[in-house]
Amino acid sequence: MTRIGIVIGSTRPGRIGPQVAGWVHEVSARRSDAEFELVDLAEFRLPLFDQVVPPAMGGTGGPGAQAWVRTVESLDGFVFVTPEYNNQLPAALKNAIDFVHTGWADKAAGIVAYGAAGGTGSAAQLRQLCGLLGLADVPAQVSLHLATDFEDFRVFAPSAPRARSLEELLDGVVGWTAALAPLRGARTASIA
Repeated sequence: MTRIGIVIGSTRPGRIGPQVAGWVHEVSARRSDAEFELVDLAEFRLPLFDQVVPPAMGGTGGPGAQAWVRTVESLDGFVFVTPEYNNQLPAALKNAIDFVHTGWADKAAGIVAYGAAGGTGSAAQLRQLCGLLGLADVPAQVSLHLATDFEDFRVFAPSAPRARSLEELLDGVVGWTAALAPLRGARTASIA
């Protein structure tokens, strides 16, 4: 069955990403067209990108980086749950992306972004990275605003329209992941 990782893109103390990712996981668990699992970047404890040989040239990194690469490679698609820091992608997520090379290719991704402006700056940067990595980002997006989708800016309380947007995003990720399966299969066959 298709496996989709819900990636929590923040690692800082006090983050609200796990609340948002928990909601994505709860909604996705009602589906029967794919398996969804939470992937928390904080658990990998990745150092600041420190590889002498970059992944594109065969670099593998330390044990944490290797575990992260194996996790990405084992998944067929992704839902990135990302905050927005200063209208930008969080450094932890960008750093994690840099540790992987071929593991992103020919997979689909959706973006659930949150922040003062709905995470739009972070989502835009993430879309650019997806294109460079051969990761197909679906058009549907969930933008969560701290002032309207969180109580006191800390407790996640999504509105009904946000749930509809999430369903549309999940439909896209599952559909595109299935459509890209032959490309992933051909790439795997050529490596073997």
